[in-house]
Amino acid sequence: MKSATGLLFFFLLNITSLSAQRDLLQSGPMLGYSEMREVMLWVQTTEPARVQFAYWPQGEPKEVSYTRTYNTWKEEAFTAHLYADQVEPGTRYDYELLINGKTVKLDYPTTFQTQSLWQWRTDPPDFTFALGSCAYINEKVYDRPGTPYGDKYQIFESIHQKNPEMMIWMGDNIYLREVDWYSQNGIFKRYTHTRSLPEMQPLLASTHHYATWDDHDYGPNNSDRGFIHKEKTLEAFKLFWANPTYGLPGEAGVTTQFQWADVEFFMLDNRYFRTPDWRKTGDRTLIGEAQLQWLIDALVYSRASFKFVVIGGQVLSTAETRSETYLTFFPEERTRLLKMIEEEGLKNVIFLTGDVHHSELNQLKLANGNVLYDFTVSPFTAGPDKRDLPRNGLLVEGTIVQERNFGTIEVTGPRTDRTLTLRVFNSDGEELWMRTINQQK
Repeated sequence: MKSATGLLFFFLLNITSLSAQRDLLQSGPMLGYSEMREVMLWVQTTEPARVQFAYWPQGEPKEVSYTRTYNTWKEEAFTAHLYADQVEPGTRYDYELLINGKTVKLDYPTTFQTQSLWQWRTDPPDFTFALGSCAYINEKVYDRPGTPYGDKYQIFESIHQKNPEMMIWMGDNIYLREVDWYSQNGIFKRYTHTRSLPEMQPLLASTHHYATWDDHDYGPNNSDRGFIHKEKTLEAFKLFWANPTYGLPGEAGVTTQFQWADVEFFMLDNRYFRTPDWRKTGDRTLIGEAQLQWLIDALVYSRASFKFVVIGGQVLSTAETRSETYLTFFPEERTRLLKMIEEEGLKNVIFLTGDVHHSELNQLKLANGNVLYDFTVSPFTAGPDKRDLPRNGLLVEGTIVQERNFGTIEVTGPRTDRTLTLRVFNSDGEELWMRTINQQK
């Protein structure tokens, strides 16, 4: 009897301990960038805690490695970025989160992958990535009165079910409110509220995530380089995302670049250097001269089969729209950018954009015969724009979606003949349209 009582006590103590560790987990774990030799892992706790990750090749649990231990603290919103650096290329790993030395049990898979060393050996691997923008998560006490603006959070479960290797967040990944804009504490609270959405957690834990921002995660609506607290929102972005870099050398902002298999992604910052939309004097720029020149340099240097340029607002659309498209407010810089792409003879450039609360595909054939595309995917959970849209001369017929949605791009085929398959899905994961784009030779 005494032995049975002791076993019951031990069992209850163990259950209580596991529950206590789970209670210390605020959001995540989340996978950040993936390279051949390291992967970034992210987590947020509810209070100061000691965090660490254990990981091992799938099917080989005895070959466990550990990240370093990190103590989370309030000044960093209790977040942690930890490297898994005892890894090999082209391998999938299982992992566990430890808080204060105890494993946190989760009821969904926690896996990550390293990129493959395919160069000079095989054709590049096929892969699929998800993309979208505009994730509004309601918080009634701080939202504007009336019908809730956010809805259909199951969209993140639907994305997870598509099993993308990685995901691109194209801006308005959170929506800062009036209560948030002017304090670091407010900004941290908004990020925490959004990142803690239950429907988002399985997706965060097994898909690698990369992000840029737009106005609502940068500051107030349509905010620009004059926003006085942009250093605060930049700090929050760095704490809550796990990109490989933030900003160009010697420049601030969130600009970054990375490669996945044989394609490259150029993640632009359309806020930090942006001229006010309605300013009448001085320079007129969306991305700034340094970022523009870097982009062209990087595109010219790139040997990627496809070059994805990710930016918060639409680039190609010719619609006289209510939104902040490139053409609406910065036509001279847009013309210059497109002319430089044409003069450099750049092929297979595709813009990935968000912001406008509807999705569509745009296509522009340049004078030299090269074709540019702009794949807009918006919104995830924010309110869709269901009004009649103004005429857009570059629109690919049949691609407008005016409900909450997300996209995927599948990259397939041999190295010199790659194909993109673009798809758009509704919140429940039902396919709305599909188009293919072949690599230009």
